[in-house]
Order: sequence, then structure tokens, then C-alpha cells
Amino acid sequence: MTTPVLFRNVRLLDLAAAEGMTSPCDLLIENGAICAIGDGLAAPGAQGIDGRGDLLMPGLINAHFHSSVNHMKGRLPGLPLEIFMLYESPALESLRATPREVYLRTMLGCIEMLRGGTTSVQDDCFLVPEPAPELIDAVCQAYADSGIRATVALDEPELSELEKLPFLATLAPEPQRTALGRRPRLGRADLLALYDHLIGRWHGAAEGRIGAAVSCSAPQRVTPEYFAALDDLSRRHGLPFYAHMLETKLQRVLGQDRWGKSLVRYTHDLGLLSDRMNVIHAIWVDGEDLDLIAVAGASVAHNPISNLRLGSGVMPFRAMRDRGITICLGVDEAIADDAVNLWSVMKTAGMIHNLSGADPDRWPSAREVLTAATTGGGRAMLRPGLGTLELGAPADLILIDLSSLAFLPLNDLPRQLVHVENGSSVRLTMVAGRVVAEAGRVTSVDEAALLAEARELFAARAPMLAEAAAAMAPLLPIYRAMYDRATAVDVGLTRKLPGDLS
Repeated sequence: MTTPVLFRNVRLLDLAAAEGMTSPCDLLIENGAICAIGDGLAAPGAQGIDGRGDLLMPGLINAHFHSSVNHMKGRLPGLPLEIFMLYESPALESLRATPREVYLRTMLGCIEMLRGGTTSVQDDCFLVPEPAPELIDAVCQAYADSGIRATVALDEPELSELEKLPFLATLAPEPQRTALGRRPRLGRADLLALYDHLIGRWHGAAEGRIGAAVSCSAPQRVTPEYFAALDDLSRRHGLPFYAHMLETKLQRVLGQDRWGKSLVRYTHDLGLLSDRMNVIHAIWVDGEDLDLIAVAGASVAHNPISNLRLGSGVMPFRAMRDRGITICLGVDEAIADDAVNLWSVMKTAGMIHNLSGADPDRWPSAREVLTAATTGGGRAMLRPGLGTLELGAPADLILIDLSSLAFLPLNDLPRQLVHVENGSSVRLTMVAGRVVAEAGRVTSVDEAALLAEARELFAARAPMLAEAAAAMAPLLPIYRAMYDRATAVDVGLTRKLPGDLS
């Protein structure tokens, strides 16, 4: 049980108010939840925090993340996803990580997120060449130790490259074709056993801060039988279900070529599109896809910086909001964003969609973006009250210094939070009623020691990453030919700028 905390003289984020915030007030936290809001609150024995008239708001929620490449920032140029993944996550024995390495790279993301006011994360974690119980434990232990709130899934494909990508069977010569036709070593039964471990050991751990989710990675990367088994786990345990869908044009081409339908329609027709599902990216969707997502009540995880970095396209934000689809925001991963900073994600989400249409009234507002980064993430995580300041909501809060340069002068709070703030104004980060970062440093762990250890370990691992990239080089012309062939297919819609603007 945590010590009660009483914030005095704080202004609360209120997106329904003209100013975007309340007048100064007090807020009391007991047992990790918001229990009272008012003036002159009394709480004998509570830890008092003077808000100085600054802004208290829900912590940001990183609703889509892959922690496994936290140590690979800046390693790759901008590349299309299918080529990018050759270098991001090759299933090579040389890249097998120790539990300590997994712990440290997970902790790197925790430190960056907590310093900048991200209090919750959904980690769609992949482990190469395959997951193991001790590696799952290392990921979850890092999240538990850091003090962040985290939901973890295993993003593991079940099918071979030839099965989950178009054209490769005809483009790849031998011996590459045989190699690309091999399925991963772990099959459905193995992966479900690992989920038994994840759920049994970690779901609800750390006083409820750590939770399990399930992930098919993407519908085309698994068999229908494994897809259905994951849905059953999700339903029985009330877990979020992560599924990358239509991130790229190539994925739309694949669906049409293999099933004569989009991946969203394919998932729906299997009976697996539900209100527990996080549809990740959803760029190359059409109106029918969006109608299906809306009726199912699924959420969409929007990752605008990653989508730009990989040239994937621009998600149809307004078409989703017109249908009432919940949108949440994600970093995606450090190697596709090169930071783990949800403030930059918000700023990008608040601008990129201005290219989607001429009517400025239909461009995203700052308040919509803030909603996606808070309550939208809470809805996607299936955590009632998360991302709000409602009574009874988890006390996952950040205190923003309104005297900082980002708010000098204070013209419009929501717009300045989205377009000006970069995380440097975060005075304090709290998760479940416990202060875990303050004055730019994480206080829940020995940050300096962990960073020093990580610096030494990952410097030693750098040559192995270079060797892995060299080992994948022979496949580059084959994957480039696949990408070029998919690019030439007319799919009846576009999510990129027309023509060559170079």
C-alpha cells in the first residue's frame, strides 16, 4: 500500500473547458488511485506536493511499442517496412540476447518514457531468434522495477517468409527460396505454452501494474488456428489483442492476391475482429475496412513518426473519427522513431493529417490528439479510467511546469502541449500513486548505474549487429524486387503524396 499523496495548488487538464484546465485546486491520492478533488483538502499523514499552480494531467500512454530494439536507435536509414525488417529483426543465432541484455534494453525505454511523462506502455515484444521464459521474465521484471505500467505481448510469427509475403516464391532463387520457406522453430503449441508462462507469472503482477496481452503480429503471419487460439486467450482473460494491419501498400496487395480481400476483412470473416483488438497502423484501409473496425469496437494504434520514417503513408485520421473509432498513439519502436518520446508523436499526429484534405475544419485538433494520447490509450489497454482524472482512476499523473519556455506566454494550453512541449517541462512522473521520476531523473531505480552498464554492454554488441546486417545483404535485391512489384499494383487508393515531388 502506497503512502497517500496530496497535490496542492494544481490546475487539472480539462479538455472540455475553454482554457483547457481548471482553476487551482487540490487532488488526493490513496491506494494508488485518485480519491478526492477540491479546495483545501486535508489528509493527515499524506505526502504533500506543492503544485505551484502548475498543470497536473494524466500521464501519456505509449499504446504501441516494440522494446526489443531500444538499443538500435539510428542504426538504419529510412527504408520500406518489408526491407527494413530484414535488418531490424533477423532470426539469427548471433543476435540471441542474454536475460541481462534484454533487461537492460527494456530499461532504456522505461527510463526515456518515465523521464518524459509516459506512464503506460503496450509492448508488442519480439525476441530473436525466438522467445524463452527467462527472456519474457527479463522484459517484465524491467517494467516492474522501473515503476511504469506495462502490458506485454509476444509478437512472434508462426509462418515462413514465403507464406507471409507476396511474390517471393517466384522472385527468390535457390537456395534462398528454400531458406525463406522454413517456418520458425517454435510452432503454435510452443508459443501458447509461452503465453501460459506470461499470463500465469506476470498478468496482474507488481500490484496490477504489469499485464499480459496477446499478439498475432499480423494476420498474414500466423495460421487461422493460432489466430483463433490467441483470440480465445484474449477473451478468457480479458486481454488486449495486438494485430498489425495494412501498414503498407504491399500488405494490401498481399490480401488481394492471397484471399481476394483486405486483411481487415479477412480478420472479420474469421470472426476475430473484436473490441479487444488494437488494429496497429491501419494506413492502407478503405471505407469498408473502417466500417468493420467501427462496428467491432476495435481501437486503432496510430504511429505517425514510424509511418513517415518507413514511408508507409498517412493514416485516414478524420475518416476514423467520423466513425467513432478510438485512436491511440504509439512510438512503435526506437529504431523506427529514433526516440521514445510521445510528445514528438503527438506533434507529428497534429500536423501530418493536414496534408490529407483541403478543409482545415477537418484537420485534427490539439484536443483530439491529447485525447488519443491519454484516454485513447487507456481504452486500448482495456484499463477503466486510465488516462483520465476521474475519481477512482489510477493515479498515473504528470506535473507540467507552466513557467517553462514552452508555455511562455500561455496562449492556448492544448496547442502548446501538442505543438511546443517536448517533455522537458515534466516536473514529476507518478504511476499508481508513486513518484517514479522527478527533475529529469528516474527515481525508482539506480538510473546512473543502469545506463553505465547498458553503455558498455551495447558497445560490445555493436559488431554483432553489423555482422547480422551483412548476413542479410544477399536478400536485399529479392526484397527490393518484391517491394517494387507491389508498388506497381493499382489497389484503388493511395495513402502517399501523388507523383514525384523530388
